[in-house]
Amino acid sequence: MSLRGSWKPLAALVAVGTPGYLYYRYRVKQESFEIPVRVKGPDGKSEMSTRTFSMLPMKVLEARLNQNASSHVHLRPDGLTWKHTTASLASNDPIEDASANAIVQRDEADPAGPGDFLFFAVMDGHGGFETSQLLSKVIIKAVAAKISALNAEPSGQGQSSWWNGLRSGLLGTAPQSASPQTPGDADPQRVSSAIQEAYLELDQELINAPLRILAANLDDEARKKGTIPDLSKHPLALKAMQPAISGSCALLSVFDTAHRNLYVAVAGDSRAVAGVWEPSEDGKGSWRVEVLTEDQTGRNPSELARIRSEHPKEEENDVIREGRVLGGLEPTRAFGDARYKWTRAVQETLNQAFLVGNGTSMRKPPALFKTPPYVTARPVVTHRKLALSEGDGSGKPNYFLVMATDGLWDELRFVVCAWLDRIRQANARFSNDDVISLVGGYLSGLKGTVPKSELPSLVPVSTGAEGVEGKRHRKANKTDGSWAFVDDNVSVHLIRNAYGGGDESTLRRRLSIPAPFSRRYRDDVTVTVVWWENGTQQTATISKDQLKAKL
Repeated sequence: MSLRGSWKPLAALVAVGTPGYLYYRYRVKQESFEIPVRVKGPDGKSEMSTRTFSMLPMKVLEARLNQNASSHVHLRPDGLTWKHTTASLASNDPIEDASANAIVQRDEADPAGPGDFLFFAVMDGHGGFETSQLLSKVIIKAVAAKISALNAEPSGQGQSSWWNGLRSGLLGTAPQSASPQTPGDADPQRVSSAIQEAYLELDQELINAPLRILAANLDDEARKKGTIPDLSKHPLALKAMQPAISGSCALLSVFDTAHRNLYVAVAGDSRAVAGVWEPSEDGKGSWRVEVLTEDQTGRNPSELARIRSEHPKEEENDVIREGRVLGGLEPTRAFGDARYKWTRAVQETLNQAFLVGNGTSMRKPPALFKTPPYVTARPVVTHRKLALSEGDGSGKPNYFLVMATDGLWDELRFVVCAWLDRIRQANARFSNDDVISLVGGYLSGLKGTVPKSELPSLVPVSTGAEGVEGKRHRKANKTDGSWAFVDDNVSVHLIRNAYGGGDESTLRRRLSIPAPFSRRYRDDVTVTVVWWENGTQQTATISKDQLKAKL
């Protein structure tokens, strides 16, 4: 008798005789998995334990992948159709990532017009969501106003309007007047400097906000006695402290269509990578991978040298430990993170004034803390010229930009399941080439499941500017597994493939781990993809938020 022939009566016998056992064998063994997690032991110390979690159905995970996804199409008067998508997937609860975008049309009287400024930002928060969420509301306004000021105020005179507006919003102070400035937004060096100034001044505003509140609430007697008032119930107590003591990396891209300039500013370890289409003689062509940012961590040699140069010689071996600032924080540039910027005395004072009365406290500075600040929000700004008018009239894009928090690029851990008889590969790396191939394949209309070994021949890529990676990775097997081309949103497409792709069981395991245990296996991730198309004016639709504001 064949196996197929003997299966039905055996299945019937088991189903009738032991339905509970069959349910246990199928549902529990096949629909759950075990992973090692870190928990507090009976003595209060951290220890490793094994937990079992239910495998969530794909219907639930599909909804989760698309929950924070958006897609926009903007038909502009110059005949270009701009498209951008954003998606995020939480690991922390609440998510510590954030994003923002805006299109700012040049004023009709602007001699450089017509044209737009397109702003896109992704923020990677750490130690809380407060800094990244605040940045999502103000960073584009801050940078846009700084660039606008290049054509409105004399160089170096007065404070910019965004600074005063931000101060007014945070602290309730009256804005100060601004003075006129000479034109300058056509000069990449001046625009880059303006973006850097906006980052630094915004960070200073975040860091100094609690100090100004404290100073405004010190009476003469408190000043004489050196006593610290209890400001824990002040309406701005936590609103000012939390964005200062939590932190966030910030990656911002600015497209200036009038001058055909692209600026990419990064403070932290988020990454921007571009795909540039290069035709070939055989008519096939390929996507050139151009990395526009460097991961700013202690494992980046230039960042290591910079930080060492800013501190005394005796701290040379301490400022970076194991690739981290003072052995703690991984990104070397970030907004907030006041425990790496305030002196010990300031930290103790503000902790007493604002937090103790709220039943919380600020973490103490790292043990190696001596000569702050150790972290800066000054971004590195990259400039590129854009060939906006190039194209063959087919409407196919010849350039796209991917911006993503480090949750997309970091080493990824496979979940070890109880019903596997061996441990899977511990770490895998999602490379820049992978990202460009996946987006290039999406834009070319690939559908279905594609073996990883076949994608390079379907979507050829070449290496351009490589950048510097600041993460520790292990090599991944580039031929095992498959990629999935099933999503309408290209940002969701990248997130899906970062966490399993065409391997549904891997995807389900990784996305089924609940917070806070998931943080050991995956980070929050946010992805924005931007591109433009030529010759598609008749088919494009206009987004409701096509014009966010005017300069």
